[in-house]
Amino acid sequence: MRLVKLTGLTSALCVAAGVVWAGDIAQLQILGFSKSGGVFAFEEYGVQDGSGFPYANRYYIDTATDTFVKGTPVRVRLDDEAATLQAARSKAREQGEAIVKQAELDANPGFTAGSNPTTELSADPQRMVVNPRPVFPAIDEALEFRLNEFALSGDDVCASQGETKGFRLLRIEANPNGSTKLLHEDKSIPKSRGCPNGYGIGAVQTYGGDSLSAYAVLIWTRAYGFEGPDYRWIAVTGRL
Repeated sequence: MRLVKLTGLTSALCVAAGVVWAGDIAQLQILGFSKSGGVFAFEEYGVQDGSGFPYANRYYIDTATDTFVKGTPVRVRLDDEAATLQAARSKAREQGEAIVKQAELDANPGFTAGSNPTTELSADPQRMVVNPRPVFPAIDEALEFRLNEFALSGDDVCASQGETKGFRLLRIEANPNGSTKLLHEDKSIPKSRGCPNGYGIGAVQTYGGDSLSAYAVLIWTRAYGFEGPDYRWIAVTGRL
């Protein structure tokens, strides 16, 4: 059972004693796209708080349907504190080869049009506007994404930890006659997301040669962890 909440008294004593609580902040690695832009892939990896076990998860997403490719996600956790993070990442990469070859992803990285890591404090975590390609003056319409959080009940375990949240993601068209498109709206909280209490836009990755053809919005999720907040990554994809 994961630790629920530190009480105010415990927190005060820990601060007074100089104890620093650190959560599990997964590192994000954008892997790239398949040659056609039909699949977007990324990896998150780190060391699990509490257990000290290294993990690496790879996600392969159909950009046309915004659904996982069959046989994914690839999730690896080495239940051994002596195991290395590189060993977990290598095992996940090996399994991912059966989905999309790493060489194909390396050849089609796309372009990171915007990036706000979890440590960014000055940016708006719920809005990102980008020029989709490094061309100046811009020849593409700006891409704007907005994220809204809302209260959404989780399971019984989450109910004991306080308010949990879902999110919706909007795409705002930049032209005067543009519309607002709903890209995603949670109806329930997936068990794989834990007990989330916050979200933010971490990056926008675009793909295309002479013309843009696909994008991915990387979103960090914050949940209650064993030693502090846990951050993980999800993505919402689409075609242009």
